Amino acid sequence: METSDNATEAPDEAPVPTGIAAQDWATASAEPQYRAAVVDLLGALAYGELAAFERLAEDAKLAPTLGDKAALAKMASAEFHHFEQITDRLTAVEEAPTRAMEPFAKPLDDFHRQTAPSDWLEGLVKAYVGDSIASDFYREIAARLDSDTRSLVISVLDDTGHGNFAVEKVRAAIEADPRVGGRLALWARRLMGEALSQAQRVVADRDALSTMLVGGVADGFDLAEVGRMFSRITEAHTKRMAALGLAA
Repeated sequence: METSDNATEAPDEAPVPTGIAAQDWATASAEPQYRAAVVDLLGALAYGELAAFERLAEDAKLAPTLGDKAALAKMASAEFHHFEQITDRLTAVEEAPTRAMEPFAKPLDDFHRQTAPSDWLEGLVKAYVGDSIASDFYREIAARLDSDTRSLVISVLDDTGHGNFAVEKVRAAIEADPRVGGRLALWARRLMGEALSQAQRVVADRDALSTMLVGGVADGFDLAEVGRMFSRITEAHTKRMAALGLAA
């Protein structure tokens, strides 16, 4: 899954973890609701990585050159490795990966069906915009997780290289034909709206996750902070659009 590709600058000093964020998994998971929230989070992340692998493999078929095809195949392989890391972790904590992923399969499949790209460039923009929004969301939550889970989540959000690849290809296409920019900007705005709506629906449907977000477990966000979180995600999206050479 993509990182934010330097869309937002890291703070000079990370805050010192407190509460559950200062605990390891063995300690934190003694709270059943927290454990359920983390299993949900890992299930959603695992299915997202599996879907990213499938999507990149499909996008490779649309690649205009053999070099582009090989580059996307390599990125797809990296996404599958991330998927394996998460499912291995679920197995290690005695949770069935398929059961953890199941609640998120239909919502994510629906999102990808509703936002199926019509060509190679739309596929690049979708992966860059959609995956980066998801990564921002998971990073926000990861800051409040136990140290073991936080480390895993951050590691699987490592950039597979797709962000820079997409920026290079999209900017080159716009330079060759400026009319492409308008179409892709509209497409990216649609993706932003669909991605945020889908994230909000998934959280609302999962009690443990929603409780964690609003402060019930894991030193979660309060309602005001949830709003600020989505504002930060929107701001990062605007910066990515600029990197692509598109209007937000």
